[in-house]
Amino acid sequence: MKHTLSILVNNHPGVMSHVSGLFTRRGYNIDSIAVGVTDNPDVSSMTIVLNGDDFIVGQVKNQLLKLPDVLKVQDMAYASSVQRELVLISFSITEGNRSEALTICNGFDVKILEMTEDSLLIEFSGNSRQVSNIISVLKPFGIREISRTGQIAIAYRNQNSV
Repeated sequence: MKHTLSILVNNHPGVMSHVSGLFTRRGYNIDSIAVGVTDNPDVSSMTIVLNGDDFIVGQVKNQLLKLPDVLKVQDMAYASSVQRELVLISFSITEGNRSEALTICNGFDVKILEMTEDSLLIEFSGNSRQVSNIISVLKPFGIREISRTGQIAIAYRNQNSV
């Protein structure tokens, strides 16, 4: 089962290395990792996605909290958080399939960054399933390049939110 951990850490050089090293030492695989500074420049937010049952994730959380620069660890349940990732996709188009490609882009509500005679460069953000879906739909056009971020997440403030 996939788990998304939101980890607040001190914003110091080497902290990401220490955190990811914990996963390596324990033999846990990281599916996705994203790091960025918060509104407080002394604190960074790390979002790590990993596969594991509740016992394994509990062990990881306890080990993370033992690291001196880790301030907080939260398992972000899908139903009580917003989870997104960003993807940039460059793919081929022809005069014959240009309107089909644009229709697909409109259906996914993508942002078109560049359109040339034979290619489109788009930006899309959504949950991991949505990102995988748009990649799958665009594959027949001939994907030239993909750049995909790690997943980020934030908890809903009001747990009654949809």
